[in-house]
Amino acid sequence: MCAEHVARGAATVAPALLAWADALHAEDVRINRQIGAHGARLFAPGSRVLTHCNTGSLATAGYGTALGIIQSAFGENRVDMVWVDETRPLLQGARLTAWELKRLGIPFRLVTDSTAGALMAQGKVDRIVVGADRIAANGDTANKIGTYTVAVLAHRHRIPFYVAAPLSTIDRATASGADIPIEERQGREVTEVFGTRVAPDETPALNLAFDVTPAELISAIVTEVGVLEPSYETSIRDAFARAGS
Repeated sequence: MCAEHVARGAATVAPALLAWADALHAEDVRINRQIGAHGARLFAPGSRVLTHCNTGSLATAGYGTALGIIQSAFGENRVDMVWVDETRPLLQGARLTAWELKRLGIPFRLVTDSTAGALMAQGKVDRIVVGADRIAANGDTANKIGTYTVAVLAHRHRIPFYVAAPLSTIDRATASGADIPIEERQGREVTEVFGTRVAPDETPALNLAFDVTPAELISAIVTEVGVLEPSYETSIRDAFARAGS
């Protein structure tokens, strides 16, 4: 939409806005499908995958980032099943990712966040893929709280840990994860479960919405222009050059 449409009045503004929204939607789906295609190649046939939070069609315009990779890999017979972290305290994994995987017909099992380490120790996880809310210029990645814990466990058990995100998630003006502000949400999201209190009255709680995973724990960052590998300062710069931005 431009000033010309505004000058012509509401009759032209509304169609222009709708066309812009349709184009934005189509572009997001296109980008996510590219991420899915690039990421699927990182999976061996029969992989058992763990993911955290929600990164599917409900979180995007209709295909997904990390879940888009899982969907693409499943279509190529590279994924046997998915471990879904519940993602406390708002349970995006239990409420959203589980619903999406069921709808897609991809085998999955829901687990508590604290089960992830045991699964890795038992040799039941072959790959891990998560999304990102913000990626710094050095590859440090902010994502839903609990992601850092999964990354540390993956490093301990030598399991590839992938981040899936479009280039628009990478903030080149942010040097490192130390510069990413972390939202602190209301404590009652921890002391209650959707309105039902599970902790004693007046229990103090810390409720960080995100954490930062250092770049050194990330095996690769999957974008629409390809798979970025360490050193991320270089691969991120090269990716934006390929994208012409």
